[in-house]
Amino acid sequence: MGDAMINGARIVLETLHRMGVTDFFGYPGGAVIPIYDEIYKYPKLNHYFARHEQGAAHEADGYARATGKCGVCLATSGPGATNLVTGLMTAHMDSVPVLAITGQVGCALLGKDAFQESDIVGITMPITKNNYLVKSIYDLPRILREAYYIATTGRPGPVLVDIPKDVQLKEITRDEFDKLYEEPFALEGYEPNYKGHPKQIKKAAKVLKNAKRPLIIAGAGVLKGRASAELFELAAKAQIPVTNTLLGLGSFPGNHELFLGMLGMHGTAAANFATDEADVVLAAGIRFDDRIAGNPEAFCKNATIIHIDIDPAEIEKNRKVDVPIVGDVKQVLQALNKELKIGEDEAKVAAHEAWLTQIKAWQKQYALRYNKQPDGTLPPQQVLKTLNELLQGDAVIVTDVGQHQMWAAQYFTYRKPNSIVTSGGAGTMGFGLPAAIGAQVGMPKSKVVLVAGDGGFQMTAHELMIINQYKLPVKIVLLNNSYLGMVRQWQELFNDKRYSYVDLSCNPDFQTLAAAYGVRSVKIEGETDLKSKLKAALDADDGVLIECVVAREENVYPMIPAGMTVADMRGKEGVADDVE
Repeated sequence: MGDAMINGARIVLETLHRMGVTDFFGYPGGAVIPIYDEIYKYPKLNHYFARHEQGAAHEADGYARATGKCGVCLATSGPGATNLVTGLMTAHMDSVPVLAITGQVGCALLGKDAFQESDIVGITMPITKNNYLVKSIYDLPRILREAYYIATTGRPGPVLVDIPKDVQLKEITRDEFDKLYEEPFALEGYEPNYKGHPKQIKKAAKVLKNAKRPLIIAGAGVLKGRASAELFELAAKAQIPVTNTLLGLGSFPGNHELFLGMLGMHGTAAANFATDEADVVLAAGIRFDDRIAGNPEAFCKNATIIHIDIDPAEIEKNRKVDVPIVGDVKQVLQALNKELKIGEDEAKVAAHEAWLTQIKAWQKQYALRYNKQPDGTLPPQQVLKTLNELLQGDAVIVTDVGQHQMWAAQYFTYRKPNSIVTSGGAGTMGFGLPAAIGAQVGMPKSKVVLVAGDGGFQMTAHELMIINQYKLPVKIVLLNNSYLGMVRQWQELFNDKRYSYVDLSCNPDFQTLAAAYGVRSVKIEGETDLKSKLKAALDADDGVLIECVVAREENVYPMIPAGMTVADMRGKEGVADDVE
């Protein structure tokens, strides 16, 4: 290839670089050998060698959630591409900007069941925001730019670009590439609405002004819209209490007096009671999903609901609302604050003293607590409470999925945006370790702490090799209860303790496993040295697996059973004492 020529594989890397991508995650294979050949001699991008394509997808996802940028992953055709599916579905459910690039068999072999051919465009259509099969090198620069733009604008989400091997090998001149890259593109029908309707904003302001018991429910849309400052201004100046969805944690300071904690199935009693008693609810960037709303018809049953979302498809999808506003949360909150005269010295906000007093009473009466174990084993809540005290909000917390995830939501104080990385809508076990790796790559100066369970950890434990290979200082707090804890809890409560295939007593020795991957580890089995061992591990410069052997049959409370209401809440104080 002469100096004046450039092939499709090099175009992929050059385009990523020009769009501002610095890091990406991948796994090589036959249909992406041309791209990997270019990676070999292209120093402008940092490639991180995953140990499984699912890991690469979750790494790109964790990177995106922690940084707010677009995560990028690369896989070969066939099984390599299909191994991305779980990661793409996870990103899609939580509206995370991920650009997935896959290799494909040559154009002449498409549809002929060639070796390692799969219709990845067809397979991923329901779980991507958009996807492409590139059949000409002349379309490649435009498609990559379109894909990146679609992934990162409006309601973010994953986009997949499938590139046949012959397109990767085809050559054009550099001048042709430069012209193709600079050409403007038009996406017919894709016009995200960023500005809320002025009439609806005025209506929302009027409703808020007349509220006696207002409540803000802030979701992931506040974080994705970078609207935390506007949310804080509204809540603090108007003295409106705030609760978060799981994915909205960190959008409002968790140590503020107006913060009620997370709401929903395992939310705090105060937050859930507030949804039941509020007369006005401002729902910002939430989906009213089943883990939050339970029975959607009875959710916020006494409230006039204002719903802000950039995606019109979410308006009244799960819950009828009174004042819908389609638009970017940041812009809508700015306009709403202006309409309410928030921030102006002469502004007089309606008093909510009685409401705030009631909420404080709930917070005091139903403060989270846990019981010590009769046999002296560590309560998992104590591990996370101690960890929270040591970190003082100065960390990115990543979780896997299960009981530990809910305890992490309850017992950590999230003070800053993007300080929790977790799989919400999909609830993907195995997400935690690769997502923590992605978060650490994206935030090299931050302390990244993964909280994982022994079940989910084993699903992607192979990614430990990346921590060793790239010397990443990820701290892994492994809560080992030798059970699939959340499934066991449901079997206990709803299946008369028929513990069907949830016992993990035959777990591997996690210390030996870590050593096999070259990762240092420590084991904690009691509270005597809990704080000192945790602190020593957190202060270390290298990656550490911190295995905490915890009580086997501890349950997550409070709990509103699926499809039920606040009236059905169990364990209001975090323990089972008030469960019949």
